[in-house]
Amino acid sequence: MLQIVQSSTNLPDELDLDQIAAFLHQALKPYEDTQADIRRALGHVLESEHHPRGFLVLATDGASGNLVGAAVVHFTPWSGYVPENLLLFIAVSPASRGRGIGRALLDAVVAECEGDIKLHVEHDNPARRLYERVGFTSKYAEMRLTR
Repeated sequence: MLQIVQSSTNLPDELDLDQIAAFLHQALKPYEDTQADIRRALGHVLESEHHPRGFLVLATDGASGNLVGAAVVHFTPWSGYVPENLLLFIAVSPASRGRGIGRALLDAVVAECEGDIKLHVEHDNPARRLYERVGFTSKYAEMRLTR
């Protein structure tokens, strides 16, 4: 079952942002960000229901209700040179992979977004094939100065 969440007040009763951050941290391995960074992003995206800054798509197992996948989208204030939407995180639990959940999450993200969508993916990440099948292309090589 998929659910779109646009505010932390709309989270399912059994989930909070810390649990979602922990899930994403584990499910993204070996491409994970720190749990603190994921939690900070979730807080930013869902900070205000009156001024949406993005949304989550949560996938739960129909039988148990357990979280099996999640996607986090941040609305950017730009368009054109920087896409309107940034897909920050998308992950499916290892035990649930290969069942179409990642594709369902990605399809829900695309349907919910207005405008272009950007994501970062490691070159060796197997999920890259899914993104390409949906229509994502590689436009730039990302470069960072890390301090």
